[in-house]
Amino acid sequence: MSTFLRSRWGVLAGFAAGAVLLLVAAPAALSAFNLALLGKFICFAIVAVGIGLAWGRGGMLTLGQGVFFGLGAYIMAMHLKLADASLFGGSGVPDFMSLYGSGEVPGWWEPFRSPVVTLLAVVLVPGLVALVLGLAVFKRRVKGAYFAILSQALAAAFAVFLIGQQATTGGSNGLSGFRSFFGFDLKDPSNKMMLYSIAAVVLLLALAAARQLMRSRFGELLVAVRDQEERVRFLGYDPATIKTVTYVIAAVMAGIAGALFVPIVGIISPADVGVIPSIAFLIGVAIGGRATLLGPVLGALSVAIAQTSLASTFPSFWVYFQGLLFVLVIGFMPGGLASLPRLVSRLKQRRTEQPRGAAPASAPQVPASAVPAPATAATTPTTVPEEASR
Repeated sequence: MSTFLRSRWGVLAGFAAGAVLLLVAAPAALSAFNLALLGKFICFAIVAVGIGLAWGRGGMLTLGQGVFFGLGAYIMAMHLKLADASLFGGSGVPDFMSLYGSGEVPGWWEPFRSPVVTLLAVVLVPGLVALVLGLAVFKRRVKGAYFAILSQALAAAFAVFLIGQQATTGGSNGLSGFRSFFGFDLKDPSNKMMLYSIAAVVLLLALAAARQLMRSRFGELLVAVRDQEERVRFLGYDPATIKTVTYVIAAVMAGIAGALFVPIVGIISPADVGVIPSIAFLIGVAIGGRATLLGPVLGALSVAIAQTSLASTFPSFWVYFQGLLFVLVIGFMPGGLASLPRLVSRLKQRRTEQPRGAAPASAPQVPASAVPAPATAATTPTTVPEEASR
């Protein structure tokens, strides 16, 4: 069975089952509200795929993925606000700019009136930012806890910057109240279903891309960099380049997820892109299993569903439960929930194995009388040295 799952047909069957589950079963079984929630969770899962690639395979503890998620989200939000202002307001100026600003659209907003520029920017801007940061950090051989602290500080600085730009980014309130998505009415249930389907397809494509990278030569180099970076450098490869490429791929996935998050949820604010969301992304990946393909996705979905269900019932308890779950998984299951089947099979194998050192049941019983007595001083011949006999 495991051989079939690892084969090409097994992988295709797995992706087909996932497509049927996401695109057919979920819309048929869930209400419109729950389907929108699942679309939100799928956006988190797309971010988790990139983190699993960077952290699980490359060993880069990325605590700042909220930055790239926020870049993609705010770019899409700016386009939606400009489009709504032109379609419904007529003036072309978003409503919050008239309330908090000068009533004029800033020059750096204008390119995002174009849908083509917006879609390109969703991919290119997070990728370029990650490229610059990756080259600046990895070329200096910054890694481990230092890289994690640096990326987390970047997320905190990005959130503070957004809060201080009340007239251009909405400040702490963020951007909300979107009414259309590239000309489609967001209140129409069929259009909401379309957005969910797009998010599900993007998740499947991200998984396919991650699997292809993991099984390629690049994936082997990435694991080698994680385990023995100096040996990879000795073989003639530049570990900084390999890390930077992986970091850019994870950033692009996070930016696309943020762009899908905005029309599905209907709001984006600094609270969605700061330190806490970045850590939440990482916790989901760790709980699911960062070194596997499906582990980050399952972990992100499980944590998001648990947070939605438990946080509404026990608002003050969820944070402690999340921390306890993270500690238990890291302490007792470092491989995450994805390693649970393997642990169960090992326990079953230990129970079925015969204890070592036990005598076999068919071993013949030797009577005590048949065992020769040990030699004593009287019966043991004494060897006299040659010099003493002389």
